[in-house]
Amino acid sequence: MTTQVKICGLKTEAALEAAVAGGADYVGLVFFPPSPRNVTPEAAKALAAKARGRAKIVALVVDADDARLDIAIAAAAPDLLQLHGEETPERVAEIRRRWRTPVMKAIKVETAQDAQHALAYREAADLILFDARAPAESTRPGGNGAPFDWRALLGIKDEVPFMLSGGLTPDNVAEAIRATGAPIVDVSSGVETSPGEKDPDLIGCFLRAAKGVR
Repeated sequence: MTTQVKICGLKTEAALEAAVAGGADYVGLVFFPPSPRNVTPEAAKALAAKARGRAKIVALVVDADDARLDIAIAAAAPDLLQLHGEETPERVAEIRRRWRTPVMKAIKVETAQDAQHALAYREAADLILFDARAPAESTRPGGNGAPFDWRALLGIKDEVPFMLSGGLTPDNVAEAIRATGAPIVDVSSGVETSPGEKDPDLIGCFLRAAKGVR
């Protein structure tokens, strides 16, 4: 089965079109002001309208309260909510129940023990996103361009449905897929020329590399 791909942190129509035209299965819109990939509700609405029916729309939030979730969901009408903060299993379950939207919970991984935390969300979340743990000095929990040791997933990858993220690039994504068996991969900084600035050519290269794995 061909690996599915999510291109996250899209801010412009050109980048979105490169993702969708290149075969992206998911497009991610970031609702987190500290991120260089943050979009306004107005911009998100326009981008979501361009993608709808061509790729699944993902709204990324970080420890969002109900009001912020209302704004993100009203703007993007997402197919999937990505919870990228320190949300508890109880909060994840509450969000899925209240907004009646599938939820993906990000798990920050540095060690195999970190990866095991996904088990606490097995009943609450529809999907787990294994991402690299951000450096201590980082102002954002993801999109930092650093991979983790994929061997950390060996004891957990068959226990939960998951997506792989963290420092993936056109150059290493095929290796990552082979090492982990990831059915879905997620990229943000790995297709940028600078933080938040997506490169349509890199997006295309990433999609070809990920979907070319056999």
